[in-house]
Amino acid sequence: MRLTAVSLELDSPLRTASAEILEREGWLVGLEPDADDVPARGVGEAMPLPGWTESAATCEAALTTADDDGFDAGSGAASDARIPDADTPAARHGVTLARADAIARADDRRLTDHLAESVGFPAPSPATSVPVNATVGEGSTAAATRAASRAVEDGYEALKLKAGSRPLADDLDRVRAVRREVGPAVEIRVDANGAWDRGTARRALDAMADIGVSYVEQPLPASDLKGHVDLRNELPIDVALDESVREFGVDRVLESGAADVIIYKPMVLGGVDRTVEAARRARDAGVEPIVTTTIDGAVARTAAVHAAAAIPEVRPCGLATGSLLRTDLVADPAPVERGAIDVPEGPGIAGDAFDDRVFE
Repeated sequence: MRLTAVSLELDSPLRTASAEILEREGWLVGLEPDADDVPARGVGEAMPLPGWTESAATCEAALTTADDDGFDAGSGAASDARIPDADTPAARHGVTLARADAIARADDRRLTDHLAESVGFPAPSPATSVPVNATVGEGSTAAATRAASRAVEDGYEALKLKAGSRPLADDLDRVRAVRREVGPAVEIRVDANGAWDRGTARRALDAMADIGVSYVEQPLPASDLKGHVDLRNELPIDVALDESVREFGVDRVLESGAADVIIYKPMVLGGVDRTVEAARRARDAGVEPIVTTTIDGAVARTAAVHAAAAIPEVRPCGLATGSLLRTDLVADPAPVERGAIDVPEGPGIAGDAFDDRVFE
């Protein structure tokens, strides 16, 4: 197994609960037939994000141990829904993605076809594309309406507005202004990142239902699963969960009845295989899956597009994140065009587009 350290500069700082991140650091994973018991070359990406996955040091140790011990080709089975997997989901993502890429390349088919077949989803069409949402940050009302207008002009049919860092009245003013700007046909989602208490969340969701918001993501703190159940039962608007999935795991969230929509991040789940399997379980439970990223490099981001494309009639996903990077691994093989991303024809993730970064 080949490991290549990579560092990607962010276009603007990423603020998490514990730090301000200026760059994304991780590893590319390369597997080869002669050394790693795979049928072709495969490339994966392990891009840990502390607070969401293991630390960079823990990820590196897990990858190094896997390399030293030899890669077990059977270790990619997607049977466990817990998050994380042995505390190293980013490492697992990198290794199992490289294996899946190798298998799909050997079969001369796209990764999305391999993923759909693995969970019993119908085969995606040959010309598959994934609709994506544009994200509108927490700037002023004027800035939000300008950004929303530009996104709609660029072809986006779904917008996600960040909320929760200002008084609720100000957030509602922003959402109303964006709705007036883009009209009734554009889907508006609101992401509160767990900022509200139960009383504030009730007022927010009630008002946003009247505005025509399709769902509110993580209105309450991640730990308040019961509060999300109550919001979903009491108010006429969908509830989406993201951070709560990291906290409780896929099965617990589904069993609780706390969500109409679940946000799946492959790097956090531990792989695109687990993402598609979790999406199948969500659909079986009447819950809509949406795939997004942790601001990953081109390998993981393109693989996430394949995972989303494997889900039949997937709603707009949060995959338009390449623009958040100032530097990337390669030229983007799956760029956003008119609010959608075409799935690369392959084989595998994107043919040999990433090989030069890993193999010499």
